[in-house]
Amino acid sequence: MMRVEEKTAVRVITGNEAAAWAAFLARSQVIASYPITPQTSLIETLASLTAKAPGRCRFINVESEHSAMAACIAAATAGARAFTATSSQGLLLMHELLHWASGARLPIVLVNVNRATAPGWNIWTDQNDSMSQRDTGWIQFYCESAQEVLDTVIQSYRLSEELRVPSMVILDAFFLSHTAEPVEMPSQDLVDCFLPPWSPEFLLDVDNPAAFGGLLGIDHYQEMRGDLHEALHAAATRVEGVDLAWKELTGRSYGTIEEYRCGDADIVLMTVATASSTARLVVDSFRERGVGIGRLKLRMFRPFPDELLRERLRGKRHLIVLDRNCSYGSNGILFTEIKGALYGLPEAERPQVHGYISGLGGRDLTPARIESMVEHALNHAAEERSVWIG
Repeated sequence: MMRVEEKTAVRVITGNEAAAWAAFLARSQVIASYPITPQTSLIETLASLTAKAPGRCRFINVESEHSAMAACIAAATAGARAFTATSSQGLLLMHELLHWASGARLPIVLVNVNRATAPGWNIWTDQNDSMSQRDTGWIQFYCESAQEVLDTVIQSYRLSEELRVPSMVILDAFFLSHTAEPVEMPSQDLVDCFLPPWSPEFLLDVDNPAAFGGLLGIDHYQEMRGDLHEALHAAATRVEGVDLAWKELTGRSYGTIEEYRCGDADIVLMTVATASSTARLVVDSFRERGVGIGRLKLRMFRPFPDELLRERLRGKRHLIVLDRNCSYGSNGILFTEIKGALYGLPEAERPQVHGYISGLGGRDLTPARIESMVEHALNHAAEERSVWIG
């Protein structure tokens, strides 16, 4: 792919504004809007952008998040590029239709601003809202910066449209959604070069009638779900090609995982989202004291990159997993997922996995708190259950 020559424009914008700009630059044709804190400023920004570009898209104000996803499903079935955003209870209200969107193989892009679920009522961040949707058949990306938010939303449209599966792009409430930072803004020509118009093979067309979402008998249902499962697995490798194509145009790429000082490390700290930035400082602090530690950021949570993680963690001594979530009655969700993935390694090559739950409901994940997890792991045998910190 040829690089599009352009003068780089830099804006100081929040994570929410970055998501809105990305949906606009991706030429979303239908945007379903229902505001919920801390997603509201994202929808407000999109409303302002679309108001200044009449005729570019249909902006629909709906009465609930359930209706927002229903509108996106209808739009995508008719062949339109659809977008919506939500948080917390709103995502939970969408749950039924998340299954419908993936089962119908519709490439909808949804931005979820992670917010703790009620009760008690809380508007700050943790990841239970999105991670509890991990079995709905959606690709899930977790972002560390506003730049990554903008780039990932645009990449998600291309990935979703190639594979015919929906994508969820996720950012932490307030730490990212409302924090402003410099973001390189791609030109519309560049985005158009990367993301051509979507031309679905099957769509709702009055001139070519077809049935959608009808009864599927026992002879075909399992095969259809198997196809969805394989498409999600394909995303684990296809995302690398999409990311490389974006790098050729912009110079920026992210991959499925991101490693920091992991090459010679025998201790690895595993994180997602904004905690990854703080963890990088913790790694540097321990390195100054002679501790061989690195940080591995998981960007793509669904599909879970089992093989890649086994490859990168083979032979490490300790893996310290930070979860800003909890599968109640079990463990931290990431802790459980990575233990399952590493089970495929011979025991002699498998790191001890230490799980920690912290930062729920917006509680700060400070360098000192993350350092305490590392120190605890190095002084205690790995436990079967996640340890709650702070």
